[in-house]
Amino acid sequence: MDWTRAFRILKMLNWMILFILGSASFIFMGNAFTTGVILGGFLIIANFNILQRTITKAFMADGFFGANKGAIVGKYYLRLAALGLLIYLLIRQGWVHPVGLAVGLSVVVFSIVTFGVHLVFSKSSREVA
Repeated sequence: MDWTRAFRILKMLNWMILFILGSASFIFMGNAFTTGVILGGFLIIANFNILQRTITKAFMADGFFGANKGAIVGKYYLRLAALGLLIYLLIRQGWVHPVGLAVGLSVVVFSIVTFGVHLVFSKSSREVA
């Protein structure tokens, strides 16, 4: 599987899982919890997409590393600090429930695990047939 297709599938899974978690939260939980799930999902999906773009730009088409390592590390820490500040503000202002925010921030983890399980089972079913 090529990386472009894998990223496209992961991005689609991110939005699908966020929709499922947000819908379930809307039905079963309160407004602050649901807001936390949705905002946490938006934050982590944006973070994931920015990380993917940074890594893609860092490597040349032939697979060699073509970027300044310091700039990549600096962008990483800047993005992490901005994410931390946003999370702090959301919780501090009481706009979101912390557990709901944590669930929303887990969207990319759920997507990667789902993608990995799908790959394992699709490869193992091809080997049997």
